Amino acid sequence: MQIAQQILFVFISGLAIWFFAKKIKEISRNIRLGRDENLADNSGQRWKNVFLLAFGQKKMFRNPLVAVLHFFVYAGFIIINIEVLEIVLDGIFGTHRLFAPLLGSFYTFLINAFEVLALLVIVACAIFLVRRNIIKLKRFISKDLDGWPRSDANYILITEIVLMSLFLFLNAGDTLLQARGAEHYAAHATGNFIFSQYLQPVLNGMSDGGLMTVERSCWWLHIIGIFAFLNYLPWSKHLHIILAFPNAYYARLEPIGEMSNMPSVQKEVLYAMQPELAPPAGGETEPPKKFGAKDIPDLSWKNLMDAYSCTECGRCTAACPANITGKLLSPRKIMMDTRDRMEEIGENINKNGGFKDDGKSLLHDYISVEELRACTTCNACVQECPVSISPLDIILQLRRYLVMEESNAPQEWNGMFSNVENNFAPWKFSPDERDKWAEEV
Repeated sequence: MQIAQQILFVFISGLAIWFFAKKIKEISRNIRLGRDENLADNSGQRWKNVFLLAFGQKKMFRNPLVAVLHFFVYAGFIIINIEVLEIVLDGIFGTHRLFAPLLGSFYTFLINAFEVLALLVIVACAIFLVRRNIIKLKRFISKDLDGWPRSDANYILITEIVLMSLFLFLNAGDTLLQARGAEHYAAHATGNFIFSQYLQPVLNGMSDGGLMTVERSCWWLHIIGIFAFLNYLPWSKHLHIILAFPNAYYARLEPIGEMSNMPSVQKEVLYAMQPELAPPAGGETEPPKKFGAKDIPDLSWKNLMDAYSCTECGRCTAACPANITGKLLSPRKIMMDTRDRMEEIGENINKNGGFKDDGKSLLHDYISVEELRACTTCNACVQECPVSISPLDIILQLRRYLVMEESNAPQEWNGMFSNVENNFAPWKFSPDERDKWAEEV
């Protein structure tokens, strides 16, 4: 019987890891659909960003209470899952609490610490559920989240509560069986733990056989739940648990307000203003094949990693002045649309063995002209994002395509462009007349 359980455990573990690796490979391929961008400079500053923004969650602490609650969930997820290593080894080798005799009293300290974290995770997740579904904070009831995204957040919070509860009941059943001297449990007695001991009265009326069934059920459900959670992550916004770290490392280090221009366009403007610098006829470099971005392959791999890293927290949209004044733009939706289009292209590739033109594009089919024109380029969304995402960079590239490839711009913009081209300034005054205002002074 024990051998059969070990074989079943190894099979389930292998299957879970295989499915997870398969999906992660697809996500990696989807990110690589983007054009190349070199973001490997200044490794010292980049590692600093990882520790401050990803590990330390620096931006979250602008709201200390929410930051502390989020940190409980984050720490619980990372630290408590150290205990999964013991569960996995017990499952493979058929042992029970393999680390208990090796670590002695330190083992009890560790499990006690895990139980404290487990209780904090349960409390924090319950509070987050209340904020989303009862208090209904504005950024959580936005139409951006209608359908699956809203359910996704609730599923994760509920799953966390269930997993932590299973962990506590597992320990309660285990220690109660130890106290009863049950075979296989008493051999590695640990004594009671800090919180699970208070659950023992709930289980105390059971027979040894019934208690073993409960303890084993909690053990299996806990580890299978963790494997299921692992495979749910790549389909969920909670993929940021993994991608927040590389995304923080590869964040752009330029000042937030500095826009990325196209060198070829800059040169054309320079040559128009200073013709003597223009290269001789026939010496020009080949012009770019495309200005801006229309679809996923036109964006950089960092833009695409940003889309997969989005937490859908809505802090960007809550800070967006265009959205606040009722305009259609939502930076959160920009990132969600980018990810959805990327997933659609990925499924297309999986189905056809390569991308087959589907007549769709990120611009127009997912993100509208009205949304793009509403952006004031104030960088509020970039400033607020806790995981170093830049919705603005995607907006600017799509808007550049609209203007430079489709000649699609409001009349007011066209007037400004014409003035810049003819007068080297947004205003309709000849450069020779700019100083006339001073004649009357």
